[in-house]
Amino acid sequence: MIIGFIGLGVMGEPMATNLVNAAAQEVVVFDQRPEPVARLVAGGATAAASVAEVGERAEVIMLSLPGGDQLAEVVAGPQGLLSVDVDGKLIVDHTTAPVALARELAQQVWEQGAEYCDAPIARTRQAARDGTLSIMVGGSHAAFNRLEPLLKPVASDVTHCGEVGAGQATKLLNNMMLFQNVRALAEAHAIASKLGEGLDLELDLDIVFGVIADASGGSFALRNHGMKAMFVDTYPDEAFSTVYALKDLGYALELAAEVGVDAAGAEGTKALMEATRDAGFDQEYFPVMRRLL
Repeated sequence: MIIGFIGLGVMGEPMATNLVNAAAQEVVVFDQRPEPVARLVAGGATAAASVAEVGERAEVIMLSLPGGDQLAEVVAGPQGLLSVDVDGKLIVDHTTAPVALARELAQQVWEQGAEYCDAPIARTRQAARDGTLSIMVGGSHAAFNRLEPLLKPVASDVTHCGEVGAGQATKLLNNMMLFQNVRALAEAHAIASKLGEGLDLELDLDIVFGVIADASGGSFALRNHGMKAMFVDTYPDEAFSTVYALKDLGYALELAAEVGVDAAGAEGTKALMEATRDAGFDQEYFPVMRRLL
C-alpha cells in the first residue's frame, strides 16, 4: 500500500515521519516548502511534485493543512485531489476545519467513488513526535476500519466519533474548552502574581499551582500550557499559534451559532485572543495571552 501525506507543518511532518519509520508501506509526501520534503525523503519517503500526483499514486491520502480554505483547495480545487481519478481511495483530513466543509467535501469525494474521513488531531507537538496523538474520526464504519490500523504509528488513541463531521465537531469542542481553560489559568496566574503588590501577600507560585494541579482545578492545560509556557513566560514559534487558535475558536463559535447556543465564555476568550494578536503576538504559542493580563 502507498500512503500519501500532504502538508508537512508542525504536526504533519512528525506524523509523516512516524509513518515512514514504521516501514509498513511506502509514503509519498508533498508540501509547498522544500525543506520538510527533503527531510522526509532523507528518512525514506518519496517526494511528489504536486497534490494531484499524490492523488494519482497513493491509495490512502492524509492531509494536515492550516485550515478550511487550504483544505477545500487541496481536495476540490482545480489542481486538487478530485482533479484525478480517486475511485476506491480513502481521503483522510487531519486538518481542523468547519463541520459543514467536511460534510460538503465528503459528498464530492463520495460522488467520485472514494471514501472520506475527517480525522482531526489533539495533543501537543511532542505527542506528534512521539506518536501518541489523539485522533477523533468521522466517517463510515467501513472507512474507519480501513483507516484505524494505519494510524497506529501516529496515535495512541483513535476514536470513531460517528459519521463525517463528528470528528471535526469533537475536535472543535475540545479546543473551545481548552482555550477557555488556558484563559482561566492566565487569569489565575496573573492574580497570584500580583497579590504581593495589592495585598502584601507573597505566594510561592510553584506551590500554589502544584497544589492546584493535584486538586480539582488540575488539568492537561495546567500541566502543559500553564507550567511549560505561561508560568515560565516562554512561547515558542512553530507551536500552536494565536492565529491558529483563533481560527479553531472561530469555527467552534460558528458551530454554536448554527445550533443557537450563546457561547459567552468562548466569545470572551476570542476577544482576549484577538487583543493578543493585535498586540503583535500572532505567531507566538497561544498561551502568550497571559502577557496581556
